[in-house]
Amino acid sequence: MRGRARRTAAAALALVATAPMLSACFEEPSAHEAVRDFLIGWQTGDYAAAARRTDGDQKVVSRALEDAKLQLDAASFRFNVTSMRRAADEVEADFDAEVDLGENNPLWEYEGKLPLHLVDGQWRVRWSPSVLHPQLREGERFAVKVTPEGRQPILDRNRDPLQEKAVLHVASVVPSNLRSGEADELCERLSKITGFPQDRLLSRIRSAPPNLQVPLVTFGRTKFRQLQGQLEAIPGITLSAQEQAVAPASPTQIVGTVTAVTPESEQQLGGPQRAGDTVGRAGLQKAYQEHLTGSTDTRVITVDLKTLKVTELKKWRPDRATSPVQTTLDRSHQKAADSALLGGTPGMLVAVQASTGDILAVSSTEQYNQERHALAGRFPAGTAFSIMTVEGMLRAKIDPKQKLACPADRSVGGAAFHQEGVPAGGSPTLQANFASGCVTALAALARRINGSELAADAAKFGIGVPWTLPLKSFSGSMKALKNDAATARAITGQNVLVSPLSMALVAGAAASGTWRPPVLVTEPRTADPTTDAKPSKAPDPVKLDDKTVETLRAFMRSGVTAGSARAAAALGDPVHGITASASQNRKPLAWFVGWQGDVAVAVLTQSPDATSGAAVAGRFFQGLHAGM
Repeated sequence: MRGRARRTAAAALALVATAPMLSACFEEPSAHEAVRDFLIGWQTGDYAAAARRTDGDQKVVSRALEDAKLQLDAASFRFNVTSMRRAADEVEADFDAEVDLGENNPLWEYEGKLPLHLVDGQWRVRWSPSVLHPQLREGERFAVKVTPEGRQPILDRNRDPLQEKAVLHVASVVPSNLRSGEADELCERLSKITGFPQDRLLSRIRSAPPNLQVPLVTFGRTKFRQLQGQLEAIPGITLSAQEQAVAPASPTQIVGTVTAVTPESEQQLGGPQRAGDTVGRAGLQKAYQEHLTGSTDTRVITVDLKTLKVTELKKWRPDRATSPVQTTLDRSHQKAADSALLGGTPGMLVAVQASTGDILAVSSTEQYNQERHALAGRFPAGTAFSIMTVEGMLRAKIDPKQKLACPADRSVGGAAFHQEGVPAGGSPTLQANFASGCVTALAALARRINGSELAADAAKFGIGVPWTLPLKSFSGSMKALKNDAATARAITGQNVLVSPLSMALVAGAAASGTWRPPVLVTEPRTADPTTDAKPSKAPDPVKLDDKTVETLRAFMRSGVTAGSARAAAALGDPVHGITASASQNRKPLAWFVGWQGDVAVAVLTQSPDATSGAAVAGRFFQGLHAGM
């Protein structure tokens, strides 16, 4: 049960308890019965019964009570008599009123008075508009003015907005411009076209100040084009275009799209969602919907129908403030990443700040999704996983300068390994094989590296660590290493799955000497503003062994100076990195994992050229240097 239905049921239950209570308050049955019958009739919607207990024209009184409910768009009224006083043939009853403003959310509480006098020996409520509220006068009506706060922005690390202007189209009305009965027909036709409930559209018109523009439905560009002709044919509708900063800037799939409220999203979200509000459909816009929008300023007012003078009866500030979402993304890094991928090869690039784990850029070509693939994709690591084997090599006292053949084919524990493009000349060193990503040479290390220790070493680089981001992400996984064959497959990344994000963090760990969990959003701390629960604790940073870091840096520098990652070289600080080949679903993949200065990257391209990822990384680093 949702919204109005739930509140209506609650009011009905309250009535059962209220009726005896009202009766019990009264000492003199005649005057007290008149008060009781009037308030119960008003509370339950039996306006005719309430009107019979007044001295006014019963049709006029009944209509006034009904209009009060419509003008306030009230879900329910509840009353409690607090005192009664008698002076000769006059009685005055004091009562507390609670009005549930339904869609507009606040509970309006006020104190009212019922004057009674004897008419032909019967106690009657002396009717005037002030019976409804002490400040309501003849010729005035209630109205509810609701002002939604604009959608807050998603910001990059420098507090620049990650949204651009987009045009939304609004269908609205001015209630006072509608002839008698025209509002009903207008809402019926608009409901058939849009799917919004007719009664809710009509309630918004009836409860609004009569002289103000009332937005009813908001459309995006595509939907508006489809319905424009039908909308223009409805008498009384005004169509207007409004610019709002809702179009996502790059990285678009991380920032997320925003659409106008639809009948479906209105039902799902509940609360004070109204025409003109926007709904995050994906990315951070969806994850932080409750922070970014949904906060309204609500006022109950009276309006003089001749002069249109407004008197404020009650005002509510939002019970929660909307707030922008502060991210770690950096526009300059994002621009460099987007430009680096313009070469035509399908691929992805994730850049992080090595010293913090902050995600600086997430970019992809159209073949990949920035969230599902760059952050949460599951791809074979290839020989890029050899980064995690260095501590095991040192533990086994394997000399980096040791000669290690790189044959075209090798078998380890019954598992076959193949190396494309065997290097010419004599046997290269272990460091050279690492720098060039020789599959067969690295697989041979399985006989000297302990499988269980390798899994523990990988965890130090975050593989399989349960971090939490507001969007989907994947930290990596590897199968149990029960024999040499399984260990050899792990070293060469054949039974290890990783994401570009997890490998960018691996590079950051090698660069800074400490693995750190990823950070995408710094404020607010949780995606749900209605909970006081503390955000889940991020995994602790893991400091790597100094000798391991020193060796890794030498290995990965040689990948750029003498190995297969030469294409990643760029001006500025020395570039470190290695390449790796892999395949998935018969598609060739090429990795680059490395860093320059404090910026660590992982690039994954769909290409048979093992150096393809390094070329993208080189363009990225060059773009950063040019921007600086």
